[in-house]
Amino acid sequence: KEEPKKEEPKKEEPKKEEAAAPAKTTANISAKQVKELRDKSGAGMMDCKKALQECGGDIEEAATWLRKKGIASADKKASRIAAEGAVGAYIHSGARLGVIVEVNCETDFVARGDRFKELVADMAMQTAACVEIEYVSPDDADPAAIEKEREVQMKMEDLQSKPENIREKIVQGRLDKMVNEKALLKQPFIKDTGVTVEEYIKAATAEIGEKISIRRFVKYNLGEGMEKRNEDFAAEVEAQTKALADKKPKEEPKKEEPKKEEPKKE
Repeated sequence: KEEPKKEEPKKEEPKKEEAAAPAKTTANISAKQVKELRDKSGAGMMDCKKALQECGGDIEEAATWLRKKGIASADKKASRIAAEGAVGAYIHSGARLGVIVEVNCETDFVARGDRFKELVADMAMQTAACVEIEYVSPDDADPAAIEKEREVQMKMEDLQSKPENIREKIVQGRLDKMVNEKALLKQPFIKDTGVTVEEYIKAATAEIGEKISIRRFVKYNLGEGMEKRNEDFAAEVEAQTKALADKKPKEEPKKEEPKKEEPKKE
């Protein structure tokens, strides 16, 4: 008798994995949408695509979503050209100090906006308030002047007892501090001293949606470079009085008329 065949246990088929949860939006994001958002925000292509997916393909909402990322999106605009903008001026009370500053943006539309005009006015006032500044960015410092100062610092008496590598680090720190003190971008912002001018500009770039940059500035101080006479006030007044007296025409002495003799009484 043939033995009955043992039935082999049925192999369980592997369960099909459930499809991954769909993204927040099922909207098809086109290359045209990505390009439009990139032109508007200055963010990278992948960031733009992600923003559009998060916001259901809405360009305006996606641009707002990117701006909420803050300064990171502002850094991505650094390579873009800012050829528009405005020139601002500030005259300090008493008319003894004047400032002209050029601030650039990318479009005329932004340049005519109230927010940009406010920023330009702030930068003119900021420049007037910073007495020691000589240039916009530390990158604008004169390399020859820095090297000359480096040589002077390396010979300072308080560093001679230290190893050379330690001296170099200390001197570099001093040079960085000196350069930053003369750069407009490194100064505390006058309306919020908790941030620098550079940080304020980056935040404004993210807020406005265009690259913002300070190109140049010029300051005028009354009497700067002129040699002043070293005289006291009393001497100055005396000299002016004497000068006025010398200008007056001298009066000719009056001729005395001959006295008439009275007739003698008999």
